[in-house]
Amino acid sequence: MTKIGIILGSTRPGRRGEQVATWVHERAARRTDAEFAVVDLLDHPLPHLDEPTPAMLSAGRYQHAHTRAWADTIASFDGFVIVTPEYNHSAPGVLKDALDHLYAEWNNKATGFVSYGIAGGARAVEQLRLVCGALQMADVAPQVALPLQTEFEDYTVFRPGPHSVGALDTLLDHVVAWSTALAPLRAATPVTVTSA
Repeated sequence: MTKIGIILGSTRPGRRGEQVATWVHERAARRTDAEFAVVDLLDHPLPHLDEPTPAMLSAGRYQHAHTRAWADTIASFDGFVIVTPEYNHSAPGVLKDALDHLYAEWNNKATGFVSYGIAGGARAVEQLRLVCGALQMADVAPQVALPLQTEFEDYTVFRPGPHSVGALDTLLDHVVAWSTALAPLRAATPVTVTSA
């Protein structure tokens, strides 16, 4: 069965992303066309770009155990939903670093975005789409943008409106469909995680 990882892309204290990722997972778990699991970056502490060369990344050869563990996690999924806040018109550094730590494990996988912030996190997603394209990921067009002013009570407690639920269902439809469609490409180029 298709496996989709829901990446919680912020580790900042007081983050709102935990509430959002839980909502995404609870909604996704009702589906029967894929399996879903939350991947919290707090559980995968990665030092800033400590692997030696991009050539080793593209070959799936890693020097550090934490990178191999992260690579194994990402390799186990067929697609992703990335939950991201917008910090200063961009995505969190920890999320960018987590993406940059690997290469081959991201290839030929679909990804969708659920973002939140003052402008619904739209500017963070604009940048993440470019990054995912460089990682040979297929980013789906539907997006869930959650403005803090309307989707969070007192800017802190997540209360999604009905339109957000519908948008999430559409996004999940696309991520599952694209992840399934890309399966032959992933099968043609299997990834093996090894030590450098």
